[in-house]
Amino acid sequence: MILVYGVLFTLAGYLLGSLPQMHLVARAKGIDPDVEPDLHAALWQKAGRAIGFCTIFIDVLKGAIPIIAGFSLHLPLAITLAGTVAATCGQMWPLFARFDGEKGNTPGIGATLSLTSYLIATGAAQAYIVLLAFVVPIVIGVAIKLAPQFLAPGQTWSQRLMFGGPPSDSMPLGNLVAFAATPIVSYCIRLPLEMSIGLAFLFLVIVIRRLTAGLSADLATATISPARILLNRFLYDRSYH
Repeated sequence: MILVYGVLFTLAGYLLGSLPQMHLVARAKGIDPDVEPDLHAALWQKAGRAIGFCTIFIDVLKGAIPIIAGFSLHLPLAITLAGTVAATCGQMWPLFARFDGEKGNTPGIGATLSLTSYLIATGAAQAYIVLLAFVVPIVIGVAIKLAPQFLAPGQTWSQRLMFGGPPSDSMPLGNLVAFAATPIVSYCIRLPLEMSIGLAFLFLVIVIRRLTAGLSADLATATISPARILLNRFLYDRSYH
């Protein structure tokens, strides 16, 4: 019976992650999601900050809901994390959008924040170390990216909050370090092994998506070696740096 629950919960997680809310909103606003390199940024800039925030928040919830549901249903931690990883995969390779979605960072963030927060609140206080190892690199990456925009003289608040601009090095590096650190720290402080394995799988699928999203098209027009393209993708989430 546990196996059946695991399969059903994992499938439900994948379908949750596959919900194409960003594609639907984009098309409703006249934005072609097939030509936008970053649909999150495109919605924020072209559809308005409120809509952009809501669509991003829904993606964060895709990672948090399986954690909340799994603990609420008293499912084994391994099944809960399997559903969470599946939800992240659904956002990256969505059933309802021709298996070509986003990069998995937002549901991954939702999953990690909800998992560590729940453990801290229910007796595993040392999970705060995992939370810090995750949050600090992301905050540093975002701060480095946004500081010039926020500190530039003569900017209105509307201009400061119009996220976008040139590709960032700090944000993809911060995300990479954060997702890599969590399973290592979890294992080192002896949190449940299932948690460390689940976080490791979360990191793995995010890296796989970084390396493979649109890779064939980039290789067909490459001006640098394939090895350099893969390294750039691993570090900076894009082929050219």
